[in-house]
Formats: sequence, structure tokens, C-alpha cells
Amino acid sequence: MDAMERFRSAAVAWAAGGVGAGDAGVVAQGLAGDVGVRTVVLVEGVSDQVAFETLAARRGRALGEEGVSVVPLGGATSIGRYLALLGPGGLNVGTAGLCDAEEERFFRRALERNGSGPLATRADLERLGFFVCVADLEDELIRCLGPGTVCDVLGEEGDLRAFRTFQKQLAQRERTVEQQLRRFLGTTRGRKAHYARSLVEALGPAEAPTPLERLLAYL
Repeated sequence: MDAMERFRSAAVAWAAGGVGAGDAGVVAQGLAGDVGVRTVVLVEGVSDQVAFETLAARRGRALGEEGVSVVPLGGATSIGRYLALLGPGGLNVGTAGLCDAEEERFFRRALERNGSGPLATRADLERLGFFVCVADLEDELIRCLGPGTVCDVLGEEGDLRAFRTFQKQLAQRERTVEQQLRRFLGTTRGRKAHYARSLVEALGPAEAPTPLERLLAYL
């Protein structure tokens, strides 16, 4: 585990609270200075982290060397605590982030409570470095690639037969193939994170979902 990964682990433990949180905070603060953390990118889950880091690497960006740490929140409702710990009253580093459309309200309210002022529109959020996926990152990737390419990736990973069986389920028959793919990616633990990497790697050199593209440009 390198220093930036240790920082991420300590920051997550610090934000979680409870026994050991204080010690984790001390470690996070020390590592932030040692590795030169300048911006923490807050994302909802591990699959978002994997997708963003994979896209950055494909574009020749070394986030760790740039002082950027991508931290999964483990749920959008944790955003307020992270902003408090990372902002002026805590580590005093920059923040940016990525969230799903359904969780946008949590990010908006937390940023407003943290002193960012009224945030009436998504453009206001984007000026602060926070970008919204519609409906979520899997949906963004499916629309960007197209269902045919996503099915090709499923085939390469050995999951196409399972997906075809999934499509035949009664609950799936009235859904579009895009909706079926999105649901399939969330049916097995770890599948989202696995395909976050595979689907980003399937993108063309200039392709990327708009929220990921804008977040990378912001940094």
C-alpha cells in the first residue's frame, strides 16, 4: 500500500468515527502533508473510484503525483462529515466529487452547510468541482458505449450467457436493454467495480461520460 492509499484508508476511518477515529485523523493529517494532498475527490462507492482512476490513467494522468486522492464515501449521506474533516476546519485541502442524480440533494445540502453558499443549479455544483451522473455511473457508461459494445465486454468477461438468462426473467422483459444492463451490473457483489474498469477500458481514446470528463478537466 503506497502513501496515497494509506491516506485514503486513514481518511475513511477518520470519517467513520468511533474507536480509533482520532488516531486515524492524526495519521491522515500527517500523510496529507507527507504526500502533498491538494485535492480529495469524493465519490459514492468503489466502482466510481475505479472508473475515475482508470480513465485518468488512460489519459496519462498520474493522480497521486498530482496530489489527488479519490475517496469512496460508502454512501452519499456521509458527504457532510467528509467535507467538515477535509475543509478549512480540518485538513484544509480542496475537494471535488461525483454523485448519482438521486443523491445530488445530499451533496448540495452538505456543500451549502459547509459555507459554499446557495447552490441553485448543477452549474453551481460544477463550479465547485462536483458533477452529477444521470442516473448513475453505470447508466452513463452504458449510454456512452452503447448496449452492443457493453454486451461485447460482457462476452469477453464470460458473463454474456448469464446476462441473456437474466433478460428472460419476468421482471426484466418490459425493460429496455440499457435498463437490463444497468440492473445486471448491480446484481452480484463486486460486479460494478469489476465492470467499472472493463467498461472504461472499452471507451475510445476521446470517449468518456460527460461527468467523468468534466471532473478530470476540473482537476
